[in-house]
Amino acid sequence: MNSSQTADPHAANERLGVLVQTGLLAGPFMSMVDSSVVNVALPDMAMALHSSLTKVQWVASAYLLALGMSLTGTVYLAKRFGTKQVYLVSLIGFTLSSVLCALAPSAGTLIAARVMQGVFGAPLVPLAMNMLLGKGKAGKQISAVAGMILFLAPAVGPSLGGVLIRWAGWSAVFFINVPVGILAVIGARRLPSTLAPPREGGVAHFDVFGFVLLSGGLAALSYGASKGPQSGWFSWSVWPYWTVGVVLLAAYAAWALRREDPIVDMALLCAPQQILALTLAALVSVVTFAVVLLVPTFMQEVQGRSGVAAGVTLLPQGLITGIGAVLGNQLPSKWGVRRTVMAGMALLTMSTVGLLAVTATSPASLMAMILCGRGFAIGMVIQPLLNRLIESLPESKVPDGNTLFNVVERISGTLGIALLVTLFQVREHVRIQQAAENLSIAGDLVNQGAPVAAPRFPVSAQHHLADAATSGFHDVIWLVAGISALGIAMALMIKNESTAT
Repeated sequence: MNSSQTADPHAANERLGVLVQTGLLAGPFMSMVDSSVVNVALPDMAMALHSSLTKVQWVASAYLLALGMSLTGTVYLAKRFGTKQVYLVSLIGFTLSSVLCALAPSAGTLIAARVMQGVFGAPLVPLAMNMLLGKGKAGKQISAVAGMILFLAPAVGPSLGGVLIRWAGWSAVFFINVPVGILAVIGARRLPSTLAPPREGGVAHFDVFGFVLLSGGLAALSYGASKGPQSGWFSWSVWPYWTVGVVLLAAYAAWALRREDPIVDMALLCAPQQILALTLAALVSVVTFAVVLLVPTFMQEVQGRSGVAAGVTLLPQGLITGIGAVLGNQLPSKWGVRRTVMAGMALLTMSTVGLLAVTATSPASLMAMILCGRGFAIGMVIQPLLNRLIESLPESKVPDGNTLFNVVERISGTLGIALLVTLFQVREHVRIQQAAENLSIAGDLVNQGAPVAAPRFPVSAQHHLADAATSGFHDVIWLVAGISALGIAMALMIKNESTAT
């Protein structure tokens, strides 16, 4: 590769103005934030729309299901209509559907508008990542600002939702997307052709049967996983969904391997190093997103903090994760991919073990510091893994690689969260029940739910119950740390050549 070839991608990145960067980053940011921002608004929505909380829960579930199903069509749309065109339409559609959500007069209308949001939001993350990173071996690297914004999104949702609801009501969680979306559309219109390739020559063929298998499998698996912690994994209302999901995904894998132009190319999984990169990415997703959900739950139920305070505690982690992602782009050229990922996984394991030092009375600052260590490690690991996956792909297959990476992260993150939340509920209940028996507290009070700081218990017992609930939290953290440690062993199998050329 000559000097002019290596210089072009950097030059293109350097010429990007603020509006163009906004167009590239605001789309995925909104899509990821809206995955969690409404969770804290559900009770307010149910009251304002005169609906039951059970029905309004579909406002969150419908978005995630539509997002997962529509994600599978991203590669086809980009090939058929061009990356920039699909990204622009997705931005406009997401912004308009956000307005419909904010103005919805009933729960049914709101759920339908959220489905629209999910459909238009699905392409935003993989297409933006494709334009930001392109070919890993071509020299493109994610900037510090981009890394911070993209990795801040999962953490900012709960705190942002809490603040907006308090100041302006539940509709504000959707109206906030309008000015951001308008700026993003203006910026995206200025995307240079070097970042947004036009549609490919010829006519892209849409794999209808493959789309049904893959999107149906993702939807069934996601829905079954989301219902597992509440209804029980082997109840009749849950197990058929995740069983069907696994079967459909397996059927899609068999189907796609025999197709010349599948909806998402599974042939990418034929190379051992790419399989290893995806497996490690799945493991990191479990370790990452499970803790992102468990920590706010622990802080609110056990430590008695508000949802806003818990969300604010997560914010520094997002910023530090972005910095770690930038370093994760740079270190492989010096250390090699294996040593970079091993160092990141070791730091992730140690910082996860650090959560064992958190008690029911620990200050939020301690939790924030530990999470920052985890965030930095996650950034160090994810970026080299993504680069390892796409570095050997031909240019036409990079969108497939990015989409597959997103699909794997989504599936593993969803299942990991559901399973570990279930374990936390079980271990917390067991620990509290043991403490209640020692304190001679009636068992029916324990069975009513999380009893920590509940007024139905004597004040003298609440401290002991909080300690018991903390022990249940620590039980799950030990498992998460063990999963993370497994990643260190897996990283030993990575070939240590640099991702740079």
